[in-house]
Amino acid sequence: MNAITVITRRNIFDFIRVENIWYAGRLEETDFLFRLFDLNKLASDDSRFADMSSDIWQHRINNPNDWSDDWVFYDRRLDLLNCSDVGFLQFLSEMIHPLVRGDSKEVNKLLEVFNDNLRHDGFEIVEKMRISNKPVYYGRSIFSEFNSIKANSQILAKKFNAEYVTQQITSMEAAIENAPHIAIGIAKELIETSCLNILDEKQIKADKSWDLIQLLKNTNKVLKLTPDDIPDEKKAAKTIKTILGSLGTVVHGICELRNDYGSGHGKHVKFNGLNKRHARLAVGAATTLAIFLFETHELKNKI
Repeated sequence: MNAITVITRRNIFDFIRVENIWYAGRLEETDFLFRLFDLNKLASDDSRFADMSSDIWQHRINNPNDWSDDWVFYDRRLDLLNCSDVGFLQFLSEMIHPLVRGDSKEVNKLLEVFNDNLRHDGFEIVEKMRISNKPVYYGRSIFSEFNSIKANSQILAKKFNAEYVTQQITSMEAAIENAPHIAIGIAKELIETSCLNILDEKQIKADKSWDLIQLLKNTNKVLKLTPDDIPDEKKAAKTIKTILGSLGTVVHGICELRNDYGSGHGKHVKFNGLNKRHARLAVGAATTLAIFLFETHELKNKI
């Protein structure tokens, strides 16, 4: 069953039709369609012709008024409304291929419309390579990391009973796409807030001189999450100790990202920040770590 719904597909095709955008760009129809389909092996709807290629010539070139310009979107042989998700994404990607469409403004406009509609079904069209410095696109499922970030943020919002933290989470999510450096800065603050909340609930006062790494170390001690807390005879003790020892490395990495690329520090006028994939990495690590700390904290309280 296809994940990209007929509604999404129709919405995209309706936009193309209303905006009077020629789907084949600067190519002839058959040249464009041959990039995706073997028209010589598809049947003709006209008994006078042997295949779809000849059919298109007769009704779009020889008699151009026989078929409307949007015929391709609803032709049963191409079946774009019901074809596989992969096939549909390939069709859209070809529409904005540099060999097909040279106007970058039109490419960006189509890309925005495609992704605005596709994201509701969990897909996106992104750049995969460049030809003569022009982007070539392909379709894919939206990164599972992003879905995990959304899910993790919802979990944290429930665990934290504080408006400030909820605002942090909301701001962090929004900033990933539009301001990655801010998302990285808030990711660091989220870990800090998590540790301070846990220590506060344990009635332990954090030292104001502690940096984030020291704050995490003391939180781990309270939660008994240091490698020394794991007895050697415990099953998979070596693996558990390795993971726990990596917690500090994760936080150290986020701190470095924040200091070098995140918000909270003045930047040189020629500052060139990281992009959204780096922000996803920082936010994903921060939310995962925060959940781990809080779930451990909750578990300890039940014992």
